[in-house]
Amino acid sequence: MDAAAKRELMLTAAKVRKGIIEGVFNAKSGHPGGSLSIADVLTYLYFKEMNIDPKDPKNPNRDRFVLSKGHTAPGLYSVLAQRGYFPVEDLKTLRKADSYLQGHPDMKKIPGVDMSTGSLGQGISAAVGMALSAKLSGDSYRVYTALGDGEIEEGQVWEAAMFAAAKNLDNLVAIVDNNNLQIDGPIDQVNSPYPIPEKFAAFGWHVININGHDFDSIEAAFIEAKTIKGKPVAIISKSIKGKGVSFMTNNVAWHGAAPNQEQYEIAMGEIDKAIAELEVE
Repeated sequence: MDAAAKRELMLTAAKVRKGIIEGVFNAKSGHPGGSLSIADVLTYLYFKEMNIDPKDPKNPNRDRFVLSKGHTAPGLYSVLAQRGYFPVEDLKTLRKADSYLQGHPDMKKIPGVDMSTGSLGQGISAAVGMALSAKLSGDSYRVYTALGDGEIEEGQVWEAAMFAAAKNLDNLVAIVDNNNLQIDGPIDQVNSPYPIPEKFAAFGWHVININGHDFDSIEAAFIEAKTIKGKPVAIISKSIKGKGVSFMTNNVAWHGAAPNQEQYEIAMGEIDKAIAELEVE
């Protein structure tokens, strides 16, 4: 990836992070930590990887994305807004009683959302169904789904993984956001799903390990994924919970908490500084 393209993606990802903080602050609730950790991967998906058109969000030939870890909706909403599906200003209405931006993604109300999610473990099953549908219909669209590393402690995830491999769904890519923290603490202390790459490989998936905050690493993974035939692909994205905000970084307390006014100003100041630096490079 050339330097200009990488800088543009980094700039967009910083704006996505700003939208996450804006939404959660105004809602006084939400899940910033895991939204921030997946922001770079979401940015790459929506601005580089997927065949999508905000002006035609229901195009049957579009690629699909399922946010299996649906509680990180602030991240998805922010990238959808940056991509042009709805106004960035609407992020301030997150979780309001009269807002279409609910606490979890709603495919019936939010442009660009392909599947309603929130019950952990279930989103990947929906993504598998979409990928199978494409195979049965002879359609060329691809399906992407993002899971939390705590989420993969759910048994349904592995039923879906087994089925996807059995049906040779090479049009399916699952991204595991491996930030090592879930609501109760480090995942290896709660109910360890490690080793994650070996588990997916044992279930018949092609596995790629990446740095989830490096766009060269992210791009190489998605390019490789398209070359794999006969197997679904699992991208294990090593990430940092709360990435981009100093006091949220690798801090489990920010799994599901909103910043107060002082914290909001600190967070926005840090992100604005990052944006300014990227804009002048």
